[in-house]
Amino acid sequence: MHRKWGNPLCGLLLAACCIPAAARADDLFKPGMTQSLSSDRRATQPGDTISIVVLQAAESSTSLQSGTRRSTALSGQVSAGKLNESGQLGLGNSFSGSGEIRRTERFVTQMSATITSVLPNGDLRIEGAQHMLINGESTTVEVRGRIRPTDIDSDNRVASNRIADAQINYNGKGFVSRSGKPGPIQRIFSFLGL
Repeated sequence: MHRKWGNPLCGLLLAACCIPAAARADDLFKPGMTQSLSSDRRATQPGDTISIVVLQAAESSTSLQSGTRRSTALSGQVSAGKLNESGQLGLGNSFSGSGEIRRTERFVTQMSATITSVLPNGDLRIEGAQHMLINGESTTVEVRGRIRPTDIDSDNRVASNRIADAQINYNGKGFVSRSGKPGPIQRIFSFLGL
């Protein structure tokens, strides 16, 4: 008894199994993407997010003391016959003044920033902004600069004093900001020196 291979589909299936298929292999570890097995991945690539801990303090003081003193004295005598008159005139002017300005500022916040690029030396350029509206007071904090990857701690945080070429802008608008500024009449008096 002869068996016929009557099904052409079986023949194609058998032929496909005998042709070697090209195998594609990918590496498990990509260059630059390796990390420790016991720690979280640190932000090092464009698009990664890091936390910026802004702690800025500034203190300045200026003092000035000045003084001037002037005096002028004139004396004279007129004699004519029996008339003998003498007189003196003295003028004086003195001024002394002093002034002192002390200013202390402290700014503390925590915000997120995004790595925008990796520089040729390996530093990371960062940029971030935070906008808040609290009780009618609008506040905006912006941070820009560059950081070293070694300054990023295990929680993906960077202190603001570790940001090179840092630009930290803090702006507020609203009732509290307006009430802290002098009014128009006070500004006129200040301009006139009153």
